[in-house]
Amino acid sequence: MRRLLLIGLAVAAIAPAVAVYAVSALGAPAADAKLFATVGPGASISLVTAGGAAVTHLDPGTYDIEIDDRSTAHNFHLFGPGGVSASTEVEFVGIRTVTVTLGDGEFTFVCDVHPYDMMGQFTVGTGGATPPPPVGSGPLPKLVATVGPKMTISLTKGGVRVKTLKRGRYAITVRDRSAIHNFHLKGPGVNKKTGIAYHDTTVWKVTLSAGRYGYWCDPHRAAMHGAFRVGS
Repeated sequence: MRRLLLIGLAVAAIAPAVAVYAVSALGAPAADAKLFATVGPGASISLVTAGGAAVTHLDPGTYDIEIDDRSTAHNFHLFGPGGVSASTEVEFVGIRTVTVTLGDGEFTFVCDVHPYDMMGQFTVGTGGATPPPPVGSGPLPKLVATVGPKMTISLTKGGVRVKTLKRGRYAITVRDRSAIHNFHLKGPGVNKKTGIAYHDTTVWKVTLSAGRYGYWCDPHRAAMHGAFRVGS
C-alpha cells in the first residue's frame, strides 16, 4: 500500500496543471510566428500576437496558435480559405497548439456554440478580394428584413431567404412589425438594430464585408435568429 501511495504522489508531482496537445500535420513546416487564442470562461474570444495586440492582419505563412480554452461551454474554431479549419472541442478545457498555413483571404474565428456573440475576423495578405464598389456607382442591391408580428424573423433578397451574398453596399428595408420584437444585424463593420418599442419601416444602407453575419431579435434571441455569409 505504501509503495502504491508513493507511486501516486510521484505521478501527481510530474503531471502538468493542464493538458497540452500539439496538433499539426507530420512534417509540417516550421512556424513563421506564434499567435495566442483565448476563449472563455465568459462570452469572450480573442486572437492576439506575442506582443498582446489583437490580430487584424497577417502576412501569408505558417503559424503556431496556442489556444487557451477556459470553458466547457465554449470552443475556439478558426476557419477560412484553403480548407483551413482548426478547433478545440466544446467540452475541452486546457491548452492546445495548432499549426496552420494561412494564404491570402479573410479568416474567421468563432465559438461554434455562440457564433453570433463570440466571433472575430482578420485578413491575410491581400485579403483575397477586391474592394467593394464605391458609393454612388449605381443603384444599391435591395434586401428586406422582417421581424414579427409573431415569433418570426427573416432577411430576404427577391423573396428568397439570404444565405450568401457578395461583398458590397446594400439597401436593407427593415420592416419591424411588432412593439415586442426588434431586428438586430451584426457582423464585420456592421452593428445596427431597431428599438424594441419601434414599430415601423426604415431603410439601412450598409457595407457588407467578407465574413459571417448574424441577425436576431434581442428579447427572443434563442428562438428568433438567422445568419448568412458574405464572400468576395
